[in-house]
Parts: sequence; structure tokens; C-alpha cells
Amino acid sequence: MRPAATKASPPCPICGKPAQPETRPFCSPRCADIDLGRWLGERYVIPGPEDEEMPRPPRSDDGDRTR
Repeated sequence: MRPAATKASPPCPICGKPAQPETRPFCSPRCADIDLGRWLGERYVIPGPEDEEMPRPPRSDDGDRTR
């Protein structure tokens, strides 16, 4: 009978070291903070629809333009 194979976790996306269960998918809180800083600094972006304007909120036009 073979021993159960242990599932290897993917490497840390920041430094490549083995990920730790406490900070998964990162190897340490430091790498998790680096990743967060990259998101907050807009170094990572999620692509959106191309060549489309963002929808505008509806106007509440009550007819009074003297304000």
C-alpha cells in the first residue's frame, strides 16, 4: 500500500518560496503586505470593457437651475 501523496502547495507569487498555511498563498506576512501594496498602488489592474464609457448615474433634474 502506498502512502498518501501530499499535495504540494504552489509557490509564493511574490518570492517563489513554499507557501505557508498561515499566510497562504504567500510564504509570509511580508509577502502578503507587498502584494497588498501593489494592489493599493494600482500596479495590478483588472481589465474592463474596452472603448466603453462608464455608465453615468441618473440625473435628478428638478427643473430649478438657479442654485
